[in-house]
Amino acid sequence: MPAVEVEALRVSFGPVVAVQDVSFAAEPGEVVALIGPNGAGKTTTVETLEGYRRPSAGRVRVLGLDPVADRRTLAPRIGVMLQDGGSYPVLSPERAIRLFASYYDEARDPAELVELTGLASVASTPAKRLSGGERKRLALALALVGRPRVAFLDEPTAGVDPAGRLVVREIVSSLREDGVCVLLTTHELAEAERVADRVVIVDHGRVVASGRPGDLVTGGRDVRFSAPAGIDVAALASALEAAVAEVAPGEYRVDAPPTPTTVAALTAWLAESDLPLADLRAGRQTLEDVFFRLVSERAGSDGPGEHAGDEPVDQ
Repeated sequence: MPAVEVEALRVSFGPVVAVQDVSFAAEPGEVVALIGPNGAGKTTTVETLEGYRRPSAGRVRVLGLDPVADRRTLAPRIGVMLQDGGSYPVLSPERAIRLFASYYDEARDPAELVELTGLASVASTPAKRLSGGERKRLALALALVGRPRVAFLDEPTAGVDPAGRLVVREIVSSLREDGVCVLLTTHELAEAERVADRVVIVDHGRVVASGRPGDLVTGGRDVRFSAPAGIDVAALASALEAAVAEVAPGEYRVDAPPTPTTVAALTAWLAESDLPLADLRAGRQTLEDVFFRLVSERAGSDGPGEHAGDEPVDQ
C-alpha cells in the first residue's frame, strides 16, 4: 500500500482553483520532491495531505487513512516540518524537543536528536536567537521526534549553510533506509535532483511531469550555458545560425545539436564579445532545465481564466 495517495485532487478557494486534478503516490522508504513555481499548488496539496484542508474533490490518503476523518489516529504517525516557525521563540532546542517528545508514547531520545541535527552547540540557546539554518534544523528535529512513518518537509534546506545541508541530506537518507516516506517541497532544484528518488513537477495546480530525476533529465538535444544576463541573443543566434533564448536570467538555450562545431562557435563568440562562460551543458540537461522548459511551455499555452497562480497563500 502506498504511504501517500493523491487521486484527482481538486482544492478551491471560492472561485479560485488552487489544485486541479492532481494525482501521484509515494511509497514507504521513498523520497518524493514536489516542485513548482510560486502559486503552483504545492503547499495546498501538502496541507490537504496533512489534514489542514479538505479536498473540494478527489481523494487523499496517508498510510491508508483519511487525513481529516482519521486525524486523531494519523497525527502521531506523521511528522510535519513547517517552512517557518513551529517552535516557541523563548525555548531552547533542547527544551523544545523534550516538550514535543512528551506528546508521544514512543518518542525519539531528545539528546539524540540534538546531536543528529547538529544543534549541540546551541542546545541551550533560545530559538529566537538561532540563525535561520539552525531554526530549520530545529524544525526538522521537531518533525522527527515522534518517529513518523511519513514526513512532510517544507523547504528543508532553504537558508541552510552547506554544513547544515549535508546534515539534512544525511537525515533524509536515514529516513529512507528506515522505510519512512518523505514528501518534501523545495524551490532548490539541484537539491531535489540530489536527494529525491522521484520528482513531481506541479504548475498551475496540475502535475506536468513526474519520474525519477535521471529519467527526466535525459535526452537533451540542445546546448545550455550560463553567462551574464541580457547578452545579445539575436547576435549570437546569427553567429550560430540557430535560435537562442534566455530561459532565465543568465541561463541560455541554443536550439542546435550539441556537436563540437556548435560548442566551438559558441565559445568563440563569447570570447570575441569578452563575455565569461560560467557553465556549459552540451546535450546534458539538469532538472532545472526540464523545470524551466515545462513551466515556459505551460505559460505559453495557458489561456485566460482562474488558476492556482492566483492563490495568494500558496507557495
